[in-house]
Amino acid sequence: MSNETSKTNRPTDCVGVICIRGNDVLIIQRGKPPRKGEWSIPGGRIEAGESEQSAALRELFEETGIRAKLGPKVATIPALFEGFNYRLHDYAAIWESGEPRAGDDAAQAKFVPISEISSLNMWPKTEEVIFTAYERLSVQTDKID
Repeated sequence: MSNETSKTNRPTDCVGVICIRGNDVLIIQRGKPPRKGEWSIPGGRIEAGESEQSAALRELFEETGIRAKLGPKVATIPALFEGFNYRLHDYAAIWESGEPRAGDDAAQAKFVPISEISSLNMWPKTEEVIFTAYERLSVQTDKID
């Protein structure tokens, strides 16, 4: 996609995945603009004809090699980054298999303790959805046990 088409007023729909493994959350360091070098959650553009949920699981695997069970949608967030207009659809997920490896647009991928998220200087909305997803999944797990 050219820069001209991606900078139009109409937002590009993207997905993000907050993947939880125990008390850890999966994060990636962005390898490409926008926000290159920053820590974030795995995600990317929804392809034509693809559902949000399918895109979320595809992007998770492409960027990190991780497979997960997708949980509830946590948020839909409008975002303008470096002149690009996005609508981010963020989902909670529970890790099922794989060890993180950087792939696709990610420079690094790793699980970090949820307690370390605030020290990573993430975009505040990303930090917020991570804590929301963690809380929602913790409440659901408590009900199951």
